Amino acid sequence: MAFLELTNLEKSFGTNRVVKDFSLGIEQGEFISLLGPSGCGKTTVLRMVAGFETPTSGAIRIDGQEVTSQRPNQRNIGMMFQAYALFPNMTVADNVAFGLKVKGVPREERAARVEEMLRLIGLPEMGGRFPFQLSGGQQQRVALARALAPRPRVLLLDEPLSALDAKVRVSLRNEIREIQRELGITTIFVTHDQEEAMSISDRIVVMNGGIAEQVGAPFQIYNQPHTRFVANFVGTLNTLSAVVVSPEAGTVEVAGQVVTLAKAPIPAGKGDRVTLALRPEAVRFGREAGREVVLPATIAEVHFLGSVIRLTVDVDGTMVALDTFNRPDQPPPPIGLASEISFAAADVILLPAA
Repeated sequence: MAFLELTNLEKSFGTNRVVKDFSLGIEQGEFISLLGPSGCGKTTVLRMVAGFETPTSGAIRIDGQEVTSQRPNQRNIGMMFQAYALFPNMTVADNVAFGLKVKGVPREERAARVEEMLRLIGLPEMGGRFPFQLSGGQQQRVALARALAPRPRVLLLDEPLSALDAKVRVSLRNEIREIQRELGITTIFVTHDQEEAMSISDRIVVMNGGIAEQVGAPFQIYNQPHTRFVANFVGTLNTLSAVVVSPEAGTVEVAGQVVTLAKAPIPAGKGDRVTLALRPEAVRFGREAGREVVLPATIAEVHFLGSVIRLTVDVDGTMVALDTFNRPDQPPPPIGLASEISFAAADVILLPAA
């Protein structure tokens, strides 16, 4: 039995079903990200776990205990929001101690716990400051400390980094992950940022239209997408149209070349049109050993991104993106250059039918 169990959760607002038959088991100490576009239902799932929304149907259990009908303050859950939500008239120490005070924790114990939390978030000397005297990243650290101070059974993070600038986001997400590992607390992190989810999660739940399209480790989600939505939403994806030559042998024709896919048989008939997908990193500019598929291509766009150069090439009327490393002694190829691209058949993903 999982530590946190969500079973057949449904949530409707009037006639609008926001979450549909959502089930998930989360182990103790696991870091799970709910990833998806706005309106996919991820925050509603989080709010049902917190107790801020009551499921239309389904059940929520924490450590074997049914909590579906319990109020938020009965569940012992820590919550960190997108907005810092700190009390402006309270010091940092008082903000961190707030939940402990509500619980009736004695003064000396509160003080010791606040000191422990401020050390944990790397702000041991700032207990006497007020929120307006802190940077955005520091305020969010204080919000995290406040959520963790009462020793919750589950930590819920609702897009806590979206208001921060890019460098602070990267730094703080890594700190959150380190603290989560250190405490061993079961955590659900809601985000629409795929890079965030990929970099810090044990598992990712990709949501779309109120359902979980796929659940898996970041490596699986990226490299083995189960649906077209997951393939397109997570990472950059190239798509190529192909015609099935032999379903049994797993062969298709792409831009005039016959390619044998890694997985056979193909779930389509001879002569049917299918869609193949390739990640940019699987494609090479020019011929390369071990990449048996070679297609003619013409440079259409060149984007210099620092350490990486993103090329867009025209392959028989289809635009394909690929990345090459920047080399100071070798300028990027010019737009209009006729050349070739190559890739391994094993790197091709056959997308399921729409």
